[in-house]
Amino acid sequence: MAITAQMVKELRDVSGAGMMDAKRALVETDGDLETAIDWLRTKGLAKAAKKSGRTAAEGLVGVSSEGGVGVVVEVNSETDFVGKNAEFQAMVSGITAAAMGVGDLESLLSADVNGKSVAETVTDKVATIGENMHVRRMARLEGASVASYVHNAVAPGMGKIGVLVALNGPDNGIGFQIAMHIAAVNPASLSQDDLDPAFVEREKNILTEQARESGKPENIIENMIKGRMNKYFEEVTLLNQKFVVNPDITVAQAAKDAGVEVLGFVRMEVGEGIEKKVEDFAAEVAKTLAG
Repeated sequence: MAITAQMVKELRDVSGAGMMDAKRALVETDGDLETAIDWLRTKGLAKAAKKSGRTAAEGLVGVSSEGGVGVVVEVNSETDFVGKNAEFQAMVSGITAAAMGVGDLESLLSADVNGKSVAETVTDKVATIGENMHVRRMARLEGASVASYVHNAVAPGMGKIGVLVALNGPDNGIGFQIAMHIAAVNPASLSQDDLDPAFVEREKNILTEQARESGKPENIIENMIKGRMNKYFEEVTLLNQKFVVNPDITVAQAAKDAGVEVLGFVRMEVGEGIEKKVEDFAAEVAKTLAG
């Protein structure tokens, strides 16, 4: 039987299931609406859809690197507890492995993990684990070699912060050290040239106003601003930062001493940029009882 868009819409309206899940249910049940609803309930997908509106700001970051390619993927859940769940960790591991073969998030969601797409795999886990979860983002980095580091690892290749560092030569251990530095210091960019111009201008305006409050002549103020901006660049750009392993030198110098150049980096932390909804205990209990 041909499955029409109207049939999918009707099933979605009564079940709350996602479009692909609704279509799959109708295909499996030869277009019978009532049987399709039962199929969704059996699979737990109707219940999973109800959870899709909950804020998922916890979870894990998965990291993988091999040779000159590295990927980092963020998979979110509602609670930190799920991040310790073996099923969830196995899913993150599979998604991260799949990410090695794609270039962006859209392609990753369609990628295969044990015979199902990543999107379907996540939906199935929402149903079995009982929390909203989703693949939020991924990044890919390439170079002659790519080093990786996971901070607060809960299992091999996954934790709360994942870092990739691309080098233009073989990694003799310096890549891992720089990745640790990035996890700890969280630089805004690789170099001054990579900083957002609007961000730099805003900082310069703030420093200018601060300098003018000193009442010094404009030529003195100009030199003060140059000095303060140079200090600012040293603090926020990776290559100019003091290397945490040896604060007497910069990261750029440490890389040079090791015979390599840093080409780029990615630092991904679970939940960064997500506004977490704070609820009181009574509201939390009510939400749980509501399913």
